Amino acid sequence: MDFEIINLFQFSDITEGAFEWIEIASIFVEAVAVIIILFGLIYSSVRFILFTFQKKMTSRERFRQYKHGLAKALLLSLEILVAADVIRTVALAPSLSNILRLGLLVVIRTFLSWSLVVEMEGHWPWQPKPEE
Repeated sequence: MDFEIINLFQFSDITEGAFEWIEIASIFVEAVAVIIILFGLIYSSVRFILFTFQKKMTSRERFRQYKHGLAKALLLSLEILVAADVIRTVALAPSLSNILRLGLLVVIRTFLSWSLVVEMEGHWPWQPKPEE
């Protein structure tokens, strides 16, 4: 009987350690999303400034490329943030309220993603591409 108590005690230590690693992993994934946003902002801004001085494109084309660069970084970050939320909710606290909160976050982020895609492409994904 003492052996069973020791095994349960050691298992809870392993489980708690795994929870800590899962929490660290979800924070790391969120940090990656923030880094992508920052990199996209810096890269798109530098590119916009360089193209402005080089006068390679019209101001409208430069602005469109700048907007698309930012939107691509935001789209990727939104996907990564959803992954971090799934890791945290499913692995750490799979209660009904947390799963409902996760569902709401996924719906909001999906709406934001669709809005960015429509902003970038000028049409819904199921519609034909508009003539320029």
